[in-house]
Amino acid sequence: MKFTILAVGKLKTAYLRDGVAEFVKRLTVYGGVTITELNESKLPSADDSKRQAIVAEEGERLLKQVNPKSYVVLLDVKGKTMSSEALAEKIADLEVQGISEMTFIIGGAFGVSEALRIRADFRLSFSPMTFTHQMVRLLLVEQIYRACKINRHEPYHW
Repeated sequence: MKFTILAVGKLKTAYLRDGVAEFVKRLTVYGGVTITELNESKLPSADDSKRQAIVAEEGERLLKQVNPKSYVVLLDVKGKTMSSEALAEKIADLEVQGISEMTFIIGGAFGVSEALRIRADFRLSFSPMTFTHQMVRLLLVEQIYRACKINRHEPYHW
């Protein structure tokens, strides 16, 4: 399985960059992961309509990056929660169905557009709690790595 992560914004703190880099390195033996960062749109004011316009614009830019043949997983607070084992099983099931690429999308600070929700094949929520979109990137690469370990029957608890 080829994994792609599309994310709005660059990782700004060293500990998040280091953590993501570590799991990207670990994932190379499982086929790897490609991360594409799109620039965040700037919010000129706190106006809610401007926020909605930014979310829509970021959504359009993210959708342009999606391979039409890829299975799209949108990280969405309104998505379904699942265990690490269930994520691993989902990946394994997709492979059996002949799907060779999964694209995970992480929206920007103001959320995700309805267009992204419509395009998504699956909407995943890590928790009902709120995390920064940057922190979610670290959690996501760790969970992809864990799923690969589970699917190869390798130990994943340290």
